[in-house]
Amino acid sequence: MTKERAHLLITGRVQGVYFRSYARSEAENMKLRGWVRNSVGGSVEILVEGKKTDILKFIDWCHQGSPSAKVSKVQVEWQVYKGEFERFSISY
Repeated sequence: MTKERAHLLITGRVQGVYFRSYARSEAENMKLRGWVRNSVGGSVEILVEGKKTDILKFIDWCHQGSPSAKVSKVQVEWQVYKGEFERFSISY
């Protein structure tokens, strides 16, 4: 199974609602690797690597986010897999 990499930008009410923590839990459950961090303008940025089917499920989750989040948009940019992550972490 080939591995993929995606860069996500999630906008809406996604900061201050535990989005990063929930995203890390979801990614770990799906055996994905990468990171999540707050970005400028109140958005959340994610770089994720793993099986494409799992990344697609994770992207579906990102459209809902954490229970208090109100996601308005999820932008996805597919990139070349690099295999540079050992786990999925929250970046500060």
